[in-house]
Amino acid sequence: MSAGTWDYSVFWKETMNQLKQEISEQEWVMWFNNIAYDSSNETTIILRVPSSFYRDQVIQRYLPVIESKLRDLSGHKLSLSFAIVQTPQKEAPVKQSSPAAPPAPKAKKKPHPNLKSDYIFDTFVIGENNSFAANAAYAIAKNPGTAYNPCLIYGGVGLGKTHLIQSIGNAAYQEFDNFKVVYVTAETFTNEFIEAIRDKKNHLFKNKYRGVDILLIDDIHFLQNKTETQEELFHTFNALYDANKQMVFTCDRPVSELKHLTDRLRSRFERGLNVDLQPPNFETRFAILKRKIDNKRVQINDDVIELICRNVTTNVRDLEAALTKLMAYSDLVNKNVTLEIAQQQLKDVFSNPKQNNITLEMIQRVVAEYFALSHNDLRGKKRTKGIAFPRQIAMYIAREITEYSTTEVGLEFGGRDHTTVMHACQRVDSRMKTDPTLDPTIQHLIRMIKDHGTKAS
Repeated sequence: MSAGTWDYSVFWKETMNQLKQEISEQEWVMWFNNIAYDSSNETTIILRVPSSFYRDQVIQRYLPVIESKLRDLSGHKLSLSFAIVQTPQKEAPVKQSSPAAPPAPKAKKKPHPNLKSDYIFDTFVIGENNSFAANAAYAIAKNPGTAYNPCLIYGGVGLGKTHLIQSIGNAAYQEFDNFKVVYVTAETFTNEFIEAIRDKKNHLFKNKYRGVDILLIDDIHFLQNKTETQEELFHTFNALYDANKQMVFTCDRPVSELKHLTDRLRSRFERGLNVDLQPPNFETRFAILKRKIDNKRVQINDDVIELICRNVTTNVRDLEAALTKLMAYSDLVNKNVTLEIAQQQLKDVFSNPKQNNITLEMIQRVVAEYFALSHNDLRGKKRTKGIAFPRQIAMYIAREITEYSTTEVGLEFGGRDHTTVMHACQRVDSRMKTDPTLDPTIQHLIRMIKDHGTKAS
């Protein structure tokens, strides 16, 4: 290398080769397909990235490991610098005889008949809990049928799955001419399939769903135990995938947790990008309510918003329900909402944020008592057989009878991650197939927990 010339592209290429072996294909496609080596100087490698979002995510997620590999390969410390370079659009050649006319603004289409017009990316509040899913959805809407196909968005109730999947549909419908976007819930898909069989119009059903550019199916957990519908969706999936047509699905849990789903359909859902939506953190909850208040043009003080955000931690739907109750009270009695009024009006919401009045703590206490353990045993770190399996049973029951996500369950069981909860549920499910006494035990525990919930309500 001559003096003043610094080319570290070979080190960068080898670093990427090593990293590609260490992370999942989904991670690689999401974060590194859009990054390119640009140039370098004595101490710095300059990379091209498409947006500040990509830059920030790569720095947050991968910077230490990348710089460590570069140091090992090059023998000295190299830093990364990022240049944001958006993909240039092709321009028509400019005639020299006269100035180029400005491009005519693209006429906005009428709203899609089956999509909510307010379910768009501009109204989706992005926080740490959903930034990966939101940006993946945006990328899909801009380039359907390419890198992230299919895409499965999963998470608990009220976290924005429907908002996000319909945002994809609305954006693509407006962006591309003569683009056929079909949005349907899994329940409606099933009902239409049954009607097609009954009326002997299978060909019309197939034409509707296999001739689309984007197929959006909400709540695929509804397909469990519906064998013929699963078979039809499997063939629809294959037809669209082979034609490079985009598919996006939502589910209330990871697809691996769906019990009564055929293996080959499960493998199709897992083939592409799977992203999860987690409960929003405090800052995101606050931003969501502030935006809703601004849109409604009502006056509610920040201390009231903070009160709601600190007490309602479950999901966006519960947040908005609490706010709607306060706005209704203000309209009906013609009073400003004070902190005291908010505390009084929302006391029931704050004390029972989950439906059926069944909490994770209640499940833990009932299961612990049944197995002669303490509540803290199930929340602790001990992994002895006498504690580990009752803990797995408690996690399994929590997923069976509540709407808590695997992330929420894991947090309440000693800060475990969602994959631990998934493994626990799979273990219990497998053992039930070989141990005939386990299912009656679990059903007995569920009845005890529901009895406790009834008494507490």
